Amino acid sequence: MNSFEPKKYLLLQIRHEPEVCAEEYQCFLQHSGLPAERLDIFNIYTRSDFDKEILNGYAALLVGGASEANVLQPQKYAFIDPAIKLMRDCAESGFPVFASCFGFQLAVLALGGRITDLVQHREIGTIPIELSAAATTDPLFASMPNPLTVVSVHQQSAVETPAACVALASTQACLHSFKVLNKPFWAFQFHPEVNLQTLIKRLTRYQEKYIRDSAVLKQILVNSVDTPIANTLPARFVDYVENSAK
Repeated sequence: MNSFEPKKYLLLQIRHEPEVCAEEYQCFLQHSGLPAERLDIFNIYTRSDFDKEILNGYAALLVGGASEANVLQPQKYAFIDPAIKLMRDCAESGFPVFASCFGFQLAVLALGGRITDLVQHREIGTIPIELSAAATTDPLFASMPNPLTVVSVHQQSAVETPAACVALASTQACLHSFKVLNKPFWAFQFHPEVNLQTLIKRLTRYQEKYIRDSAVLKQILVNSVDTPIANTLPARFVDYVENSAK
């Protein structure tokens, strides 16, 4: 690769439905500002025997959500343990990471934290999250309003911040974002890459998984709003990585 040629980014996908894979890819393109030729995909549903070598030649790793996989079931999903190890390797080496939803949960486990099933008060739709004092000086969260409205769709959660990390955002139910101390590694339980339009598609598509009651789903969708500020986080991450490389 020519030294003057912009480096590519890698999206780690944990989805197997072609339509949803394509949708997620477009979401990351749209909100990161990256052109398609600079964002490659590595789908761990198609190959579970991977390690940190997949990152060779890339500037940073983006990690998406999961349509059905459960991070608490490594015996069922062979890619979970390698993915956790990849997150740990990135954190230790300082390789830049932007981990959303399922990626957040992988990162929590990689850093010695705990993930549990969110049995009550599931956070589905658009919700306000509280930013911590550390967020005010964070490269990605600085200048954002507090509370911040975000897209949230998850059934597992973390309550405590992993060791050697700083909490950036949370709700009463769970931790929503953290950064590894002194490393360019950010994790988000919410979906910075998903806007209102995509949220409506996702909840409608996966109604049986998340909200079986049609009346409840309708009410959640009616109450959901645009999240334009939270959707700038992927682009802020890319800007941070690009500027750090100069």
